[in-house]
Amino acid sequence: MLVNPHDRPLPLYTVAELRALETQAAAALPPHTLMARAGAAAARFLMEQIAHDGSVDGAHPVLLIAGPGNNGGDALVVAAELQRAGVAVEVCMPAEVKPDDARWALGEARAAGVTITATPPASLDGFGWIVDGMFGIGLARPLEGVFAELAQRLAARASSTPADAAQRPHGASPASPASPVMPASASASPAAHGRVLALDVPSGLDSDTGNVVEGGVAVRATCTVTFIGAKPGLFMGAGRDLAGSVSVAPLELDSNRAHHRAGAQLNAPPLFAAHFPPRDFATHKGTFGSLAVVGGDTGMCGAPILAARAALYTGAGKVHVALLGSGGPAYDPPHPELMLHAIDDLPLDSMDALSIGCGMGHRERATRVLHDVLPLDLPKLFDADALNLLARDASLAAALEARGSRDNDPAILTPHPLEAARLLGIDAPAVQRDRLAAARALTRRFASVVVLKGNGTVVAAPDGRLAINPTGNAALATGGTGDVLGGIIGALLAQGLPRYEAALAGVYLHGLAADALTARGDGPAGCTAGELAPMVRKLLNRLFYPAHG
Repeated sequence: MLVNPHDRPLPLYTVAELRALETQAAAALPPHTLMARAGAAAARFLMEQIAHDGSVDGAHPVLLIAGPGNNGGDALVVAAELQRAGVAVEVCMPAEVKPDDARWALGEARAAGVTITATPPASLDGFGWIVDGMFGIGLARPLEGVFAELAQRLAARASSTPADAAQRPHGASPASPASPVMPASASASPAAHGRVLALDVPSGLDSDTGNVVEGGVAVRATCTVTFIGAKPGLFMGAGRDLAGSVSVAPLELDSNRAHHRAGAQLNAPPLFAAHFPPRDFATHKGTFGSLAVVGGDTGMCGAPILAARAALYTGAGKVHVALLGSGGPAYDPPHPELMLHAIDDLPLDSMDALSIGCGMGHRERATRVLHDVLPLDLPKLFDADALNLLARDASLAAALEARGSRDNDPAILTPHPLEAARLLGIDAPAVQRDRLAAARALTRRFASVVVLKGNGTVVAAPDGRLAINPTGNAALATGGTGDVLGGIIGALLAQGLPRYEAALAGVYLHGLAADALTARGDGPAGCTAGELAPMVRKLLNRLFYPAHG
């Protein structure tokens, strides 16, 4: 049975963790069992897709490209299963498979009567589906020769697939609860000429990091069936684009035992939903906390106001803006509910949470404010300019780390890769080379919950918990969206969510709002940061307060 990762906190396995699971499972099972199960699961997926889109017939067979290792063996099992089911198939195997399991799979394919050739076809246009079984996890070097050429050809083919077909989760219809924001057009059958299925991971992709191996080339798939469990690299960096829609084939392994072996999870509502406060009739504005957004040096008050508006829409009871600079507005005309103050006029220690840094600037005044707020005994989020000040001032960084370690009062840091690099004293490419390692390093350095923003935002806690967020798209690639995220998480802190769960919920809703806006045609191009907050409110009520939504 295939598992749709949408809205599920699935474990995410590194190559090392998967190898350990495979070794343990293989020792307890008859020979070739895992490969047989993997091939059968992928074949079932393909047959379901073919039945739906009618893309395969005698004139448009399935082409399977088999590499020399066990990923090639998986492809050969798929070919044998399809052939026995009456589906027209061809296999291209440029180099004969070598491992014992893969040799067994080659015998199965030959016994089933599968046509196997060594030379790639001159054109891919005559095939209804193409299956990438060249290389799976653990690829240590860039693709070369015929495999690199085939990866480029498959990437070009998959790029012609309509975007909705590639992004729709397997098994989720546009109206299903598991897919609350998919466009209505996602129910249409995709163009047959663009379908590429990757087995386990797209060849050339580092399944631990989401990067293309050593800057080489990689397959771009429309769908990926990944085996045993999900991999971090399918949900980060280039992996999100290369993998397309992802389905997991657990291969009948013990998921509970496997879950405890994984170092990371996929972010999903079950990880944080129970922490949302009830909205009973007897509640009042004090029930849902007071947040102060601290920032806004002279000429930069737009950023904290964006954050504060987002906090209102995320359900904070009262939202204040503490402005550092002069010449700020007396109130926010679209949202007079916001209370704007000069920072010296607002007692920050009376708040339930602080979101600090939006438009804060880098002047001495900002540094003094950070020194003043760090000792306050309340949840704090540091973003934007506050992060850069922490990177520049060793005494601030030491005070932050000491408070998190000594007083068990971790802050939340929300850096983008360049800010993370400054905090760690490295460069942004080093952060992007291993985003999980960078997030863990930040939690150790600052004893804080870290939200490492980017494609596949990573949320890490000092106690070792770590999640990758699957929501969001290019609609977020515009100014101000980070300020909005700071306001969302700050509002959740004010409402009493624990730090890690507030971060998980904030990034999930922030990304889901971008997905929902894109689904209705308001993105990814031209979506503005200010449009996110009203959609967050709608999703919050739809998903977590349906009786009141």
